[in-house]
Amino acid sequence: MKTREDILGGSFLRMLQDANGLIPISSEDDLRDGQATALAAAPAGVRAGGDAWVFGYGSLMWNPAIRYAESRIATLHGFHRRFCLWSPVGRGCAAHPGLVLGLARGGSCKGVAYRIEGPHVDEEFSVLWRREMISDGYIPRWVRLHTAEGALSALTFTINRACPRYAGRLPDIDAARAIAKASGALGSNTEYLLSTVEHLDALGIPDRRLHALKRHLVERP
Repeated sequence: MKTREDILGGSFLRMLQDANGLIPISSEDDLRDGQATALAAAPAGVRAGGDAWVFGYGSLMWNPAIRYAESRIATLHGFHRRFCLWSPVGRGCAAHPGLVLGLARGGSCKGVAYRIEGPHVDEEFSVLWRREMISDGYIPRWVRLHTAEGALSALTFTINRACPRYAGRLPDIDAARAIAKASGALGSNTEYLLSTVEHLDALGIPDRRLHALKRHLVERP
């Protein structure tokens, strides 16, 4: 599991660097410029120093690693949660790459929105960038979320379809077979799937696709 200390202290980066080029690694300049670009595109209130919301749909739900003041169950329309990014590092290896979650176009996704207080936005976004944007798998995007308390704008990380590791729409049985074989420095890919399902269930968030993957994992020959 990636902790806040792993990310800020550099051990997460060193794990990626030790993978001998299996994935490209963003430079400090790329990270800084990307974060600045995202903040420049933020809602006016965020740009003025106000609070910012971040939407988690995968491991951010059960291992956010950011400091936040509030969380809400939220729904995003126009994207759905899918195992669609190959991971040869962390939850997999070169011989058996794992699969991790991304937000793909179409449908809807229910997850958790986190509110970061204005004075801490730069610091917490730096943590997010060193976690989610350390390579080329995702595209940061401001989206509109719906919550029981009303609509809000939030930053999230959607899949980068141009990334060479983009897996597309794999059949569930093929995804489950890949997940079952994969393990890496951050643990098994199976653990990643089961933790996500467990936390979705605990939050009362239904996800038939992930439950189907779990069944395939249990029932596979």
